[in-house]
Amino acid sequence: MKKILFFILISIITFSCKKNSEKASEKVDKSDTAIEINSSEDKIYRGDFIYLGDAAVLKGNKFIYGVTLDEMATELADKVKSVKESDFDMVPVAVKGSINRKPEGVEGWDEIITITEIVLVGNKPSKIDIKLEEKK
Repeated sequence: MKKILFFILISIITFSCKKNSEKASEKVDKSDTAIEINSSEDKIYRGDFIYLGDAAVLKGNKFIYGVTLDEMATELADKVKSVKESDFDMVPVAVKGSINRKPEGVEGWDEIITITEIVLVGNKPSKIDIKLEEKK
């Protein structure tokens, strides 16, 4: 009898933990950094964009995505270039895109955004949190 009660108790604990972890992962996936549009595939992502020749990054308040280097990323880099004051300035942007996991065995960010549309480009660089100066 004790074995049956023990088995039932373990089963209840196991199933309740599984449901809690599923709920926690749902909360993480539904971040407030992306705004749903009519299509479930296209979302608007707002963040700071930087492009450095062979890599591009979109950094938001709660995410950092690598950017697929394609025509849209190059077009965004051209628009941002006129706003930047130095090569390492980040410019606030809003883009529509889709998020994918990086392929196995490839270096880079775990999640990569493929930009489908440029919604907005800021008119000045983002404020720098820390500025390093070279002393002479």
